Amino acid sequence: MDFGVKLMNGSDKKEEAPILLNGDVDEDVVEVNGIDEGSKSPTDKTLADAFPSDRIKRKAKRLVKHLAKDTTNGSGPIVTAARHMKNSRKPRNGFGRGLPKKGGAGGKGTWGAYGSEMNSVAALDYKDPNYDSESLDNGDIHLEAIIPEMTDDEIQKNVESIILEYFEHGDAGEVIAALEEMNVGQKKHKTIVIAVEAAMDHKPSHREMTSVLISEFMEGVVTSEDVAKAFEILLGNLPDLILDAPDAATILGNFIARAVADDCISVGLVHSWKDMAPNEHAKAALTHAEVLLADKIAMLRLHNVWGVGGGGQPVRALSKRISMLLKEYLSSNDATEAGRCLRELEVPHFHHELVYEAIVMALESMQESVEDAICRLLKSLFNSCLVTPDQMMRGFVRVFEDLPDICIDLPPAYSLIDRFVTKAQRHGCITDEVVRQVPIRGRKRFVSEGDGGKVKEDIL
Repeated sequence: MDFGVKLMNGSDKKEEAPILLNGDVDEDVVEVNGIDEGSKSPTDKTLADAFPSDRIKRKAKRLVKHLAKDTTNGSGPIVTAARHMKNSRKPRNGFGRGLPKKGGAGGKGTWGAYGSEMNSVAALDYKDPNYDSESLDNGDIHLEAIIPEMTDDEIQKNVESIILEYFEHGDAGEVIAALEEMNVGQKKHKTIVIAVEAAMDHKPSHREMTSVLISEFMEGVVTSEDVAKAFEILLGNLPDLILDAPDAATILGNFIARAVADDCISVGLVHSWKDMAPNEHAKAALTHAEVLLADKIAMLRLHNVWGVGGGGQPVRALSKRISMLLKEYLSSNDATEAGRCLRELEVPHFHHELVYEAIVMALESMQESVEDAICRLLKSLFNSCLVTPDQMMRGFVRVFEDLPDICIDLPPAYSLIDRFVTKAQRHGCITDEVVRQVPIRGRKRFVSEGDGGKVKEDIL
């Protein structure tokens, strides 16, 4: 199969000749391959002068290559070279411009698409030259969150807030969960020190909650060594604790005895501490703890060492304690001490019982001095907000409702209550609404015999 280029009118202008198939060759087409240079015609010489032979050879090779793709077994449709080159997507010069592919995803002499280096697979074999010993994909490096260990000030601030919240909700599990999120390191005993010191400034019910919390800590939060270390620190701090809580030695002794009852520490440890007491207050606390632990009956009652406070107490027991409180007040006339004792009962919803018992006690005494003392007590409790106006009103109303029964044992009860209410109003303990509810007793009298001896009731 031969190809050639036809020259027209001997000029330098060239025209592409039709491509012929089946071995036909045009006479005017100059043979390129296999022609002896000595047998060239003048036309051939002109062609050779116009187009160097190397250039013609290269172009002929390209035409042969393109034609081979469009023909089958030497036969096929006649396709012109211009049309074939027009539809070709390859560069016509045979080399290309060296530009990257669409999107910059490669190409000769290019870096590839942006970010393609992040998708490369790391070499997992340490013998691979590209192996990175610090790569996270090798499996020998694990990342974990590290919580820095807290300082003493941070522990004091965070644990104290957690303990104060515990006094409100009483959920020991929530306290344990909060402490597990904190990195206290080897300072777990400080949590017990902070809890006990906070309980000393609160009510007996809060101290009971603290003892329960220490017992719950033994389930995996702290060890017996941590509990022992905490009590050693507390014994050394007793001189400072007594400044804020005068009975701190007794309270700490109760905590130590309760810890022994809950199997947090051993009895022998308490005896060893007493021999090495750092101060006199610590020795008194340990002596108190030994007394509680020596008595077998007291040992059985250590679970109630703080007493039963709050609404868990029976009503009869509360009434008895309130009656004792009032008798102690009448003997001492110390309203401040009476208020402290009432606060320790931790029954603000039951303060109307104190008002009721105080009024009945004043009526039964039938003495104005006792009535004045009771009025002063009620005024002190009312001004200190220990007894709310609602509780005060409920106490008076209860007395008004029970006056018919009180009159059985105390006939002049109506006149006495009228006098007491007037004094209470003068002291500012009650409002005008309470005064308007004071009952008036009806007086029975016999009329003349003409009325048939019937009894009439007049409402005064």
